[in-house]
Amino acid sequence: MKVQGKTIVVTGGGSGMGRELVLLLLKKGARVAAVDINETTLAETANLAGYDKQSLSTHVINIADREAVYALPDAVMKAHGPVDGLINNAGIIQRFVRVKDLEQNEIERVFNVNFWGTLHMVKAFLPHLLRRPEAHIVNISSMGSYLPVPGQTVYGASKAAVNALTDGLHSELMETTVRVTTVYPGAIATNITVNSGVAMPADTVNTKRMAMKMTMAPDAARMIVNGMEANKYHVFVGQDAAFMGLLVRLAPERAAKFIYSKMRELLPD
Repeated sequence: MKVQGKTIVVTGGGSGMGRELVLLLLKKGARVAAVDINETTLAETANLAGYDKQSLSTHVINIADREAVYALPDAVMKAHGPVDGLINNAGIIQRFVRVKDLEQNEIERVFNVNFWGTLHMVKAFLPHLLRRPEAHIVNISSMGSYLPVPGQTVYGASKAAVNALTDGLHSELMETTVRVTTVYPGAIATNITVNSGVAMPADTVNTKRMAMKMTMAPDAARMIVNGMEANKYHVFVGQDAAFMGLLVRLAPERAAKFIYSKMRELLPD
C-alpha cells in the first residue's frame, strides 16, 4: 500500500523509530496520527514535523489501557477521516536480568505493552481498516523474538507472541483488502532503555554497542515504510537481524551460544 494520501496511525511516535516513522510518512504525503504515552516527547515530534493539524494529530494514551485504545479510532477519524494503516511500533524492554530475578509486575508490564497493547490496537482499528479499498497493518517485533537473548527472555517471549499474532492475522486477512507485515529490527540506535524505565550498566552497554553495527533510526524507518509499500510479509531491519535470522534457521543452538557469548557480561551474577 502506497502511503501517499493515506491516514496512518503510529504508536510510540514520541521518540526513536516511531518518531522517524512519523516524520518519514509525513514527508511522503501521508496523514499521521502519532500515539505515545509521553506527552512531552510527542509534542517534540510534532514540533520537528512542523505540519498542520490536517496532516498530523497527536494522541497521548497508554496502549496497555484497553478502554483508551478502543476510544482512539473515533479521535483519529475526527482529525483525519478514515484510517488506512496502522504501525504498531510502541514497545518496551525488561531489566537485563534472568527470569528468576524478574518480579511478576515487571513481567506483566512487558506483556501488557508489547503484546496486549498491540492486540488492543489491532482490535480497535481492524473493523475500520476492513472498510477501506486497501489498508495495511505493520507490527514491530524484534530480533529477540527468534534469537534467545540472555537477560531479555520475557521481552523476547512478548515479541514472539507478536509474531504469532501477526502471522495469524496475515492468514486470516488474506482474502481481504488488508495486508499485514511483521518487522524484525535488530540493534537500532534509539533510547528504548530510557523509555522502558530500566537501568543498565552504561559502560558495558556502550562497549557492546560499539562492537556491533547498529542501524540508525531514520534508516530503520525507511526500511519499514518501504516494506509496507511493497506489501512485504516479513521485513528484517539491519544486517544483524537478517544474519541471525538465517543462523537461527540453520543452526539454532549455535546461534544461541553466539549471542550468549556477546551478552553475558550484561547479566548480574
